[in-house]
Amino acid sequence: MKIWGHRGAYSSAPENTLTGFLMAAQMGADGVELDIQLTKDREVVVIHDETLDRTSNGQGWVKDFTLSEIKKLNFNKSGRTEPLFMEVPTLAEVLELLNTTGMTINIELKTGVIYYDGIESIALKIVEKYGMSDRIIWSSFNHYSVQKIKLLEPVSQTALLCGGGILVTGEQCEKVGAEALHPSVDMLRYPSLVEDCNKRGILIRPWTVTNDEEIKLAENIGVDSVIVNRIDWAKDVLAYGKSDEI
Repeated sequence: MKIWGHRGAYSSAPENTLTGFLMAAQMGADGVELDIQLTKDREVVVIHDETLDRTSNGQGWVKDFTLSEIKKLNFNKSGRTEPLFMEVPTLAEVLELLNTTGMTINIELKTGVIYYDGIESIALKIVEKYGMSDRIIWSSFNHYSVQKIKLLEPVSQTALLCGGGILVTGEQCEKVGAEALHPSVDMLRYPSLVEDCNKRGILIRPWTVTNDEEIKLAENIGVDSVIVNRIDWAKDVLAYGKSDEI
């Protein structure tokens, strides 16, 4: 079972920052999960929320700012990690940073609240430029975006996201050509979901796994990867079978 860092090294550094992604690599994560949105000038930036308010010292919608404007904001809002000022990274900057690591990169297309027209083709071209297509997993809660990725680049690896009590089945993954399902970890407790995915050869990668019970459940089920906040903790549990609870 592989370990992917949630938005980088979520518990150790500000989310979706170059510092966090580098830290995830240094901790020995097998992969990282990140989120992408489009700026006003159609640049792909790595940020979870559609707005700037929670993770930076700015306010407003990502879509209403140019890249140069967003780059002036500090995404190390808490100041808990050096350097004290951290820019929002572009997708290209993250790929350049992780290019030599061999890590898998799960790119979540944030098109559920705002549909960024053309984000799929723009992001695919950036990945192609870095020659990293075989290491990318594309996922989204907006299943249309996943279908579009498959239409534009049929060999792409994709996954459907589900959570918040909304169940997505292995059959639905098959229908859009997705090779994997990324469910919220609580959905692993639906035996029918796991059985359906296993029967159809659909990989399961739950998020966000935060305690010993959840990671043991994932391991027993035989999931492909777990998406975690604490990479060091997850590695310890898998290596030694025990760890401190989060």
